[in-house]
Amino acid sequence: MTYLLALDQGTSSSRSIIFDEQGRIVALAQQELPQIYPQPGWVEHDPQQIWQTQLATAREVLRKAGIGAAAIHAIGITNQRETTVVWNRTTGQPIHHAIVWQDRRAEPACAQLREQGHAPLIHERTGLLVDAYFSGMKLQWILNNVPGARQQAQAGELAFGTVDSWLMWQLTGGAVHATDVSNASRTMLFNVHRNQWDAELLAMLDIPPQLMPEVRPSSADYGAVKAELLGHAIRIGGVAGDQQSALFGQACFREGMAKNTYGTGCFMLMHTGHRFQASRNGLLTTSAAQPTQQPEFAIEGSVFVGGAVVQWLRDGLNAIRASGEVQTLAQSVPDAGGVIMVPAFTGLGAPYWQADARGIITGLTRGTTMAHIARAALESIAFQSTALLEAMSRDAVAAGGSPVSELRVDGGACANDLLMQIQADLLGIPVVRPDVIETTALGAAYLAGLSTGLYAGTDELSRLWRAERTFLPTLGRDQAHERMAQWERAVRQTTTH
Repeated sequence: MTYLLALDQGTSSSRSIIFDEQGRIVALAQQELPQIYPQPGWVEHDPQQIWQTQLATAREVLRKAGIGAAAIHAIGITNQRETTVVWNRTTGQPIHHAIVWQDRRAEPACAQLREQGHAPLIHERTGLLVDAYFSGMKLQWILNNVPGARQQAQAGELAFGTVDSWLMWQLTGGAVHATDVSNASRTMLFNVHRNQWDAELLAMLDIPPQLMPEVRPSSADYGAVKAELLGHAIRIGGVAGDQQSALFGQACFREGMAKNTYGTGCFMLMHTGHRFQASRNGLLTTSAAQPTQQPEFAIEGSVFVGGAVVQWLRDGLNAIRASGEVQTLAQSVPDAGGVIMVPAFTGLGAPYWQADARGIITGLTRGTTMAHIARAALESIAFQSTALLEAMSRDAVAAGGSPVSELRVDGGACANDLLMQIQADLLGIPVVRPDVIETTALGAAYLAGLSTGLYAGTDELSRLWRAERTFLPTLGRDQAHERMAQWERAVRQTTTH
């Protein structure tokens, strides 16, 4: 048998998964990653803990699978995007904690860029909005706030990377300082049309170019893991940011194909082929995982609070003891009884972009029970995702394409059958859950298998993708439109001014 090892370094945990060549899971190992909150709005990780937990799970998963490292054909890496690490090239030591994608400390610098009128150029070159979310702003903060960092950077003594680059540096013993196009496209410093760092944007943020990693396709040779780490020198053959990796793992290789990942938040991506398409509906344009040098793109939208609303029911309201209980509670009533919940706990993401919105529950009556609220909470995940997909379909049609015709789903909350049925009813298109919902790790494994010759091309990968269940809409379109209109009325009530 031939195996692929995926290193899946996420926000809350590091995981390693071994797949066979058919894309089936052989073994999985996971370790939690501690979160660091120095002050409100700041989120950090210890880069050494990122590395140590990832290495530990890689060793553990080999033990669990009962195979030696020599049986691993190649390694793929997928990672939490935008999280920023800067380290010393000689010692390999980080000069500051990793600044996590959720961190908002760079917002004042973003406001300044917007006031100076730089947002249109940044959007045109990168496909991104000016936001503290993106790693270029976090890198600028480190250079401005860590004593001596800027001087060291200018002298070529420091290296910047997202988590994929940091792991590759460690795995190869400092031999490789690289990233892939999908991670590079999330920095606000990368020209996605030319697939290279943009000298003008680097100068605008005062970032020395010698800090930056080399950018390669997502399926490429990224060097070999030092033999002493896992017992054998294994080729690193694929790298992609987590959401682009999930799009790839879902075999969404063609224009108009879309996936939604239901995690703490929800991330929806629609492939737009080789065409860079600026959204007119509040979405981002990003580089998709690229098997070759040729640019490929996706339109992306984020829901800030997806599965997190179920955690709030459990931990905030004590309505359920375990997250898995929410489906039974919500199914104990035929509908939400007119209750609509908008979980804008941290504002609203795409397509609304209302940072000052706050959560509300409307439509309460004396007859409202916790079951109605639980159902409204589940529905809120589907409502937000529907608003995203409708925005994507409007973008697709405006560009001369067709609306999205099916949605492939993954992530922990897609295991909830009731939620998936509600989603299909609101969208009016099939919602398809794959056999393997670990599509983020699977995408990285497939990218590694492609570059090392295990797979002939994406057509072969499309044949490996298998559906586990398809949810078909059962609600009339008029009813679905009326439900979305009720949702939009509730959203308009969330603004704080």
